[in-house]
Amino acid sequence: QLQLEESGGGLVQPGGSLRLSCAASGIALDAYALGWFRQAPGKGREGVSCMGSTGASTHYADSVKDRLTISRDNEKVYLEMNSIKPEDKAVYSCAVGSIWNVQATSNPQEYDYWGQGTQVTVSS
Repeated sequence: QLQLEESGGGLVQPGGSLRLSCAASGIALDAYALGWFRQAPGKGREGVSCMGSTGASTHYADSVKDRLTISRDNEKVYLEMNSIKPEDKAVYSCAVGSIWNVQATSNPQEYDYWGQGTQVTVSS
């Protein structure tokens, strides 16, 4: 059973930066569709940054474009967060999808494995 573990969350001031990481056991992440999702209190799950299996296709939610960047190596997937806003406060989870999902997708139903999440809190 694939296990994912996120790290890097925490308390950050508005305008600050964080780098979230997600480590996987048992697979090489650079062959799979990957995504970062977030869920804020009282809101539904939102796919914020996603990557297709070849890495050539990425998708960003409008609310995070030019501020969040997804990247990966064969061991981890990363979410670089810059110019953080109060509305970025949420639990961030990584997800792994299929090797056949070449096109990036923010549809959570396309992902098979999920991490437990890491909290990002934004406060001055």
